[in-house]
Amino acid sequence: MEKNRLLYLSYQDVVDVDLKMPEIIESMEKMFIAKGEGRTEMPPKPGIHPGGGDNFIHAMPAAVPDLSSAGIKWVSGFPDNPSQGLPYISGLLIFNDFETGLPLAVMDGVWMTAKRTGAASAISARHLARPDSSVMGILGCGVQGRSHVEALKGLFPLQTVVAYDINPNAKAQYVADISRSFDLEIIPAETPKEAVSGCDIVVTAGKMAKTPHATIEPGWLNEGAFASLVDYDAYWQPAAMHETDLFCTDDTNQFRAAQQAGYFKDVPDLHADLGELVTGQKPGRRTPAERTMTANLGLALDDMAVAPLIYRKAVDKGIGTWLPL
Repeated sequence: MEKNRLLYLSYQDVVDVDLKMPEIIESMEKMFIAKGEGRTEMPPKPGIHPGGGDNFIHAMPAAVPDLSSAGIKWVSGFPDNPSQGLPYISGLLIFNDFETGLPLAVMDGVWMTAKRTGAASAISARHLARPDSSVMGILGCGVQGRSHVEALKGLFPLQTVVAYDINPNAKAQYVADISRSFDLEIIPAETPKEAVSGCDIVVTAGKMAKTPHATIEPGWLNEGAFASLVDYDAYWQPAAMHETDLFCTDDTNQFRAAQQAGYFKDVPDLHADLGELVTGQKPGRRTPAERTMTANLGLALDDMAVAPLIYRKAVDKGIGTWLPL
């Protein structure tokens, strides 16, 4: 540990660390095993809502003793930001020394949030999606739409991505970006249904809202398909969600807290959280025909599985700016 100073890592610094998705998934799987076996600490995230509406700023503390990791992320989501040329999601993470509690680093949280969210969906899919899943539907062609392709392509034999966004320019840019970055067939969808029906994996990655627009209707999700709800239940009609055979989340306590805050008003009964799936306490997919779904809310534990990797690589590579405490 560097005494009496901390390392500041900007967004570009975090990108320059060049942490790979397989490393993120591996560390997060270790964390979820520890979580499932009761060796983590994470209170449900408290939040404030400046300006009202669906704006939020959440405090996300967590500790993962197995990874000697502790800290907090202060993350915001302001849905109108993109119209001003600003990111919808932003945040900073403080990474603390596990033995002394002193801050080791302050790092931008935007890149980390994108990557670890995709990784969590991929780990969920490992237990809930069919192993032969090859067609992926994306609704919401933003940051999460990109990170989810990266994460899921590493675990499944993806061949085709069907992409939908209410903004045609965002959809066109997404198709160009994914075509350039991955060896995949990218099909722009004219309607949301095209990005759901016929897909093995469906990811909804729009904006979180207490009043869902509920675009996805019953009968759209195929038998045998898996859906990951990155935007809570914003995209789904309740009747469509109730067609699923297994409904999961990443953390039961946080899910219940979200319900108390006004989200998930009419959803299926929870089958398991991700810690229970990873440790085998609850079964994942049981038959090829089951419809499965997870509503991962994004955990502080996810960030604490990734932060130590970024910090160590940044120190090793001499990336970032040292600041006095």
